Amino acid sequence: MSDGAAKGAAQGSGDEKGKLKRAIGPGLLLLFIVGDVLGTGIYALTGKVAEEVGGIVWLPFLVAFVVATLTACSYLELVTKYPKAAGAALYTEKAFGIHFVTFLVAFAVMSSGLTSSSTAARAFAENFSTGFGLELGAWAVTLIGLAFVAAIALINMRGVGESVMVNAVFTCIELTGLIIIVVIGMMVFGNGEADIGKAFEFGENEDGVFWPVIAGTTLAFFAMVGFEDSVNMAEETKEPSRIFPRMLFAGLAIAAILYLVVSIVAISIVPIDDLAEGDTPLLKVVEAGAPGFPPWIFGLITMIAVGNSALINLLMASRLVYGMSEEGVLPAVLGKVNQARQTPVTAIIFTTLLAAGLITFVGAVPELGGTTALLLLGVFTIVNIAVLVLKRDKVDHEHFRTPVWVAVAGAATCAFLVGPWTGRDPAQYLIAAVLIGIGVVLWVVTRLWMRKE
Repeated sequence: MSDGAAKGAAQGSGDEKGKLKRAIGPGLLLLFIVGDVLGTGIYALTGKVAEEVGGIVWLPFLVAFVVATLTACSYLELVTKYPKAAGAALYTEKAFGIHFVTFLVAFAVMSSGLTSSSTAARAFAENFSTGFGLELGAWAVTLIGLAFVAAIALINMRGVGESVMVNAVFTCIELTGLIIIVVIGMMVFGNGEADIGKAFEFGENEDGVFWPVIAGTTLAFFAMVGFEDSVNMAEETKEPSRIFPRMLFAGLAIAAILYLVVSIVAISIVPIDDLAEGDTPLLKVVEAGAPGFPPWIFGLITMIAVGNSALINLLMASRLVYGMSEEGVLPAVLGKVNQARQTPVTAIIFTTLLAAGLITFVGAVPELGGTTALLLLGVFTIVNIAVLVLKRDKVDHEHFRTPVWVAVAGAATCAFLVGPWTGRDPAQYLIAAVLIGIGVVLWVVTRLWMRKE
């Protein structure tokens, strides 16, 4: 542990002897965080959240923001304490030292990347169909989603470098789409054609307010995830111990404010039943609030936003599979590299096939997005516990310190939102279990093969 602490101290103080160049300053880090959080969630799931809670669609997004912020505090202590590009798996290994638990966390993160990418692929297909005025059947939408994932796999195999500068460009496009919604809302409100009172009406539900809001939060939480990916940029960030806290809190706050405003605008303009139908809620806001605005333009913006999410997540998933193969916890064949392109070709094929299976046999955006949130809530629970365990591990540089009560609250809220009492669709547990089960089988096969060798 002392060697790790020493290395962490060197990196935390800005030592440039590491393998990765520290090229990311505060501005680029903020754009990376905002760009990673914005995307598929708000563009595709606003209507489904409204279906759970009625007009107060903004409330589950607010609750999800609070839960995410609690966990972000734990991530901040760990990333400023151990500024290395390994994320939750590194923290789990340091805290518990149990390789199988570390593997489960890493594979859960990988699986969340697959379900998130599949969610984005379905949203891409739906927006392609609606935005260009095409009346496509379910199978046609599925085929578009599969073609979309295949295209991402080809880009991935060519070894595209997803730099933070490219991420910044796509972030600006995503922001443009949300700003269009806000501007349309201002115009409609100015003309007296919107009813903001609907944003404070709760739908008729015999379970009261609490449980429907919790059910909505399990979906809305998908919109707040992404901030945890930024810890993988720690080794490439200038003075991570100093700038990470400010930029992470600022990024989450910007995303939360945009989500709250957009959700209020959406529910004030479009009836709940219309908003909840299909996977293109914001496109319906544009059509209702600005009939003269070409729908294909907003559809294209949405496709770029969710496409960026899919590309980032499939890149992450394939690299995680490759890394676990290199560490000997997954079959060696998944670590094969294309010598010409220097890309993990079998890991890319493996993750793409899993994503294609999710698109084909699961399909629906709420189930896929909910499963992403479910997997990450489980990981976040472990990270919040890990920060408590690692409180006793001292390092030789200054770092963010999250209060114990915040980490406890983060673990408790994340664990609570994992449970079946939240009204979560049972299909989400099944999807998560199948994905993790595939990982466990591969892990067992690898262990038996290594023991034989």
